[in-house]
Amino acid sequence: MASKIPHPVNIKAPHGATVMHIEWSDGHKSVYPHDILRGYCPCADCQGHSGEIKFRQGGNTEIRDIATVGNYAITITWGDRHNTGIYNFEYLRMLCQCPICKPPESPAVPSPDHHEK
Repeated sequence: MASKIPHPVNIKAPHGATVMHIEWSDGHKSVYPHDILRGYCPCADCQGHSGEIKFRQGGNTEIRDIATVGNYAITITWGDRHNTGIYNFEYLRMLCQCPICKPPESPAVPSPDHHEK
């Protein structure tokens, strides 16, 4: 039986904030800086088709809207109207860099200073 991926039970991204907060069904609480979410936008325009996850600098980081995609993901509409990234819950958890999600021995998501221009 496949493991059940936790899902968000509460998402907060107040107008003017620079971080998004997610409370998960397993009790975990994540904080995501908007620049990290935008830099790791999973859409094909931002990530390409290589399968390698890259950080891309730039783009408006103001969150205008967050919408659910089925029972597995969210999409974010950014201040410049970019909204094609589908952030599935597993991907969002992978972006969480807290010690619970990323023990010291596990590889971390590349840092934003390793970005494409």
